[in-house]
Amino acid sequence: MDLGRTWAVFRKEMIHVRRDPGSLIQAILLPVLLLLLYGYALTFDIREVPTAVYDLEQSRVSQGFLKEFRGSPYFSLTHYVNSYEDIRRLIDHQQVRLALVIPHDFSRRLKLGETARVQAILDGTDANTANIILGYVQGAAAAYNQRLVVERLNLMGVTRLEEPVPVQTRLWFNEDLESKNFIIPGLIVVIMTMVGSLLTAVTIVRESERGSLEGLLATPLRKSELILGKLGPYFLIGLVDLGLVLGLGEFLFAVPLRGSVLLYIALASIFLVVMLGQGLLISVTAENQLQAYQMATLTTFLPSFLLSGFVFSIALMPLPLQIASYLVPARYLVSICKGVYLKGIGLEILWPDALMLVAFAALFILLAMRKFSRKLR
Repeated sequence: MDLGRTWAVFRKEMIHVRRDPGSLIQAILLPVLLLLLYGYALTFDIREVPTAVYDLEQSRVSQGFLKEFRGSPYFSLTHYVNSYEDIRRLIDHQQVRLALVIPHDFSRRLKLGETARVQAILDGTDANTANIILGYVQGAAAAYNQRLVVERLNLMGVTRLEEPVPVQTRLWFNEDLESKNFIIPGLIVVIMTMVGSLLTAVTIVRESERGSLEGLLATPLRKSELILGKLGPYFLIGLVDLGLVLGLGEFLFAVPLRGSVLLYIALASIFLVVMLGQGLLISVTAENQLQAYQMATLTTFLPSFLLSGFVFSIALMPLPLQIASYLVPARYLVSICKGVYLKGIGLEILWPDALMLVAFAALFILLAMRKFSRKLR
């Protein structure tokens, strides 16, 4: 391979990029817009759940129970209703997600030492959110029950209560349980997947449609020189995009990066080569630019979003999907992101994922070269 000829193709492609400032601006702004959009919209943190209260007793004791919910950051008691029909109406209009119903004999049962029941009605249209809210309700009820038990023991003369087995909880790697701390690194992977594949998905097919590809092939250029020369400019654009999203994650979303920044950039650069190679393979396979865009979206963005472990845990997927996820390169960078960003681990642990990215990069580039040669025959 002649580096001089490769450099000539690189310069030619850079001229094309400069002559198309609209596409260049789009390639740079797209990851920023995607990170801002998904970074703020996609969250698993549930705060201030709008809650309706149907208190049939209206006593000091029932208000004491509701105090557990008023003092919690997870609930917002926004509506006080007088019937089940009001609850149905509020839930139907999505004004509340939770309704608490306190019966008329709530305090009487507690004074008699009986079990007092409180009804919690949840909007179950979103099962995941409903399960999280249910956990919050159970936690608030458990805190109220513990307070009642302590008060009753104090009345019996027990002034000191010790738990037989006290549990001390310590969270590692994401101490505040902030969803943005694992969503933003995963978003960086998805964005680099989409941008990297789309940058090169139309390069060869565009040259073919314009009729300039035949002119290039009339030169002494080898296929490897042509392909590597075309990858160079888009690799630099991808690095710029990577720097932008890393900067936004650090300064705008305040996501801690506990590991080595240089290690992460190096491994992300390998992943960028993977996606550029996959996009190039799509470009030499597609018949036109529209088909190339569609193929890039279906084969890169959707698998990286659904099967990489970014949103959905791979361990909870059906076995066939778990096996299929090994064919998704984004899976390995998501694992690297979690390791470098949250755990601060290094290459001594992440080397299998790095090795898989190197293998994917070599595979896609070799397949693109081979497919390109066959297409020209």
